[in-house]
Amino acid sequence: MVMNMLIDTHCHFEDDQYENSDEFIELAFKHQLKRIIISGYDIKSSELAVMLAHKYNEVYATVGFHPHCCNEIDDSSYNKFDTWLCDDKVVGVGEIGLDYFYDGDQKDQQIKMFKKQIEIAEKYQKPVVVHNRNASHDIYNILKDSNVKGIIHCFSDDANMATKFIEMGFLLGIGGIITFKNNRLKEVIKSIPLKYIVLETDSPYLTPEPFRGRQNHPKNLTFVASAIAKIKDIEYNEVASITSLNAERLFDFNRDLC
Repeated sequence: MVMNMLIDTHCHFEDDQYENSDEFIELAFKHQLKRIIISGYDIKSSELAVMLAHKYNEVYATVGFHPHCCNEIDDSSYNKFDTWLCDDKVVGVGEIGLDYFYDGDQKDQQIKMFKKQIEIAEKYQKPVVVHNRNASHDIYNILKDSNVKGIIHCFSDDANMATKFIEMGFLLGIGGIITFKNNRLKEVIKSIPLKYIVLETDSPYLTPEPFRGRQNHPKNLTFVASAIAKIKDIEYNEVASITSLNAERLFDFNRDLC
């Protein structure tokens, strides 16, 4: 029997979805989802994530500043975390990290902002959700000198890098890419125990096959779970159950206020 047991550990809620939030959320819970975490990436999206988390019982938020925001954030912006991270529906700091694909000329600014948000996560003892694009070496070196745990969002490195992050206590966020043809991530999934994996959609981005090219939605998490089950030759419900337990252990969905 298939039950609502999946947890989407990373999705975004865009402006054009706001007026249809009830429909958007209800559709997800009709497709086997147990919980949804909406990830902020700047001040506006983080505040929206918190608001929606309070509107729906099984919706939670992470808050943070994406590396693309490094020129928009000043010292006063970090004061937001004092309110956000004392909210019982905010379960982590993210989406944070480094992105050298588009913004390679802003490495110093990105690293400064990344380290600052890691310090905040350490202060509040919250997990981090890490964006990594073409920056694995710097991210690894920064994280190994910190005292945080969390998720490497949209993991797409090789098995060697996967092992390094896992040994630091991080989980790997696996989404729609795992359904794409000829992706090297399938070999990584074969070699990594399921206890180190959590599921995510990153919606409205990275829509899985067979809907690639369309707007993504948390309801499509079932395709990610099915792909992992096929790759590892295990039952779908085992993937759903274990990955959700992994998310439950990382995120304190029932924590006390500050």
